[in-house]
Amino acid sequence: MTPLTRILRSTSSAALFALAAVAAWASIRPAQAAVHGISGPSFFLVASADFVSQPDGASIYSWGYGCDGAPAGFLPGQVGGTGPAPVCLQMQLPGPTLIVTEGDSVTVRLRNNLPAAAGNTSIVFPGFTVSTLGGVSGAYTQEAASGGGTVTYSFVATTPGTHAYYSGTQADLQIEMGLFGVIIVRPKSPPASCVRTSAFSLSTAAYDHPSTCYDREYLFQISEIDSRIHDQALAQVKACPTGTCPEIRVKTEPYRPNYYLLNGRSMPDDMDTAYAPGYLHQPYNCNPHMHPGELVLMRIVGQGRWQHPYHFHGNHARVLARDGNLIVSATDPGALAGPLLFTTPTVSGQTQDQIFTWTGKGLNWDVYNHHPGDGTVCTPDANGYHSVPTDPNFGEWCQDHEKPIPVTPPDPNIVAIGQWYGGTPYLGLQPAGSGFTTTNEPPGTLNQNPEAGYAYMWHSHNEREITTNDVFPGGILTMLLVDPPTWFIDESL
Repeated sequence: MTPLTRILRSTSSAALFALAAVAAWASIRPAQAAVHGISGPSFFLVASADFVSQPDGASIYSWGYGCDGAPAGFLPGQVGGTGPAPVCLQMQLPGPTLIVTEGDSVTVRLRNNLPAAAGNTSIVFPGFTVSTLGGVSGAYTQEAASGGGTVTYSFVATTPGTHAYYSGTQADLQIEMGLFGVIIVRPKSPPASCVRTSAFSLSTAAYDHPSTCYDREYLFQISEIDSRIHDQALAQVKACPTGTCPEIRVKTEPYRPNYYLLNGRSMPDDMDTAYAPGYLHQPYNCNPHMHPGELVLMRIVGQGRWQHPYHFHGNHARVLARDGNLIVSATDPGALAGPLLFTTPTVSGQTQDQIFTWTGKGLNWDVYNHHPGDGTVCTPDANGYHSVPTDPNFGEWCQDHEKPIPVTPPDPNIVAIGQWYGGTPYLGLQPAGSGFTTTNEPPGTLNQNPEAGYAYMWHSHNEREITTNDVFPGGILTMLLVDPPTWFIDESL
């Protein structure tokens, strides 16, 4: 079964040129990402403090979970193959992504290495029945790790999908300071009909259900920082560096965040490579890539206090599940019943698994720039897409084959500058004699990004949240690049 026969639904895309105009960053090269994390089922975490960087040069005091010693292994297995070597320090933002398989008996040992003034800390695992060993009781949670102490949490990973974890101690402060992360549970028995097309994906399906097949997957942990809260916490830590300290009391309302994060980074840092040394305590990036017709699993998590409207250009996405609960029809368990969304309202602590796809259908022109007499054909399958896998235009929407672009293409130097714009309204390098000419791009040359892909902006639909400390562009903003079928997407970066 090809990816195209598994397309949930495909509707028209927004105008390419308007999207490309806001997708220009000459100084940033495309940097792919899979879902990076560490493998279980046993994890040794430590909560500690350090500083995280922002694109405006700020260094913000934060707390985070990290690895208490070398982890069992990094996933996907190709991590570090061509990109920077993976790391898991004692503090990172967000915490390590924990990757297990349905049915695993999971243990998480937490050591509290926070400053003395921070007091106790803990982890809660919503959706799982958790038992604890060691630790101390507290005012905010049943079992926590005291300063320098440990607590061990155990549970069975009963539910596939994406799950959040975060501090259950003085949560208004500790989650804000950065104590949160994600657990990904792979299905134990993914449907046999699901076919792996990317070696970097954690599984062939998101759930034990034939309608949850996917080809690539990306994680979107959405959060925010009010740096004034972090400054107050730092001041109280400095006032009592050792010994017996009063528990930190920080005024967290009114809440006025001024930094907005995707996987712990702000735009454009989130499009740099994973594990890049410039972001020592923010190892994860956020830069999705895909080929036309592929099914992209979006793991979206609201990790902050606010609700963030996460908006993705290019197409809608089908919601598969929330908090690991698959949404199926009450009358037909084989049918998905989740809504189709262009914008996802991220709720604090909630996870959503969604499927996104893009084929070029609806643009109303031949995105591969075929012309009558060029020898190319389009053989539609039952869904109307070119069905010959060995052809470079495999997956083309056949009704648009050889259809000319309905408008005069603008000068690419006017529409956008920077490598995120491909320079043409077509997908892939344009050969000499293709018929596409402008004063700035002779046939056979390339204007911008090396893969000549389509760039779509994925971002918060709250305008304030695509700034970094009120400077645009920044914040919760990244790019999806739809790459030509012949381009290898290296997700080890």
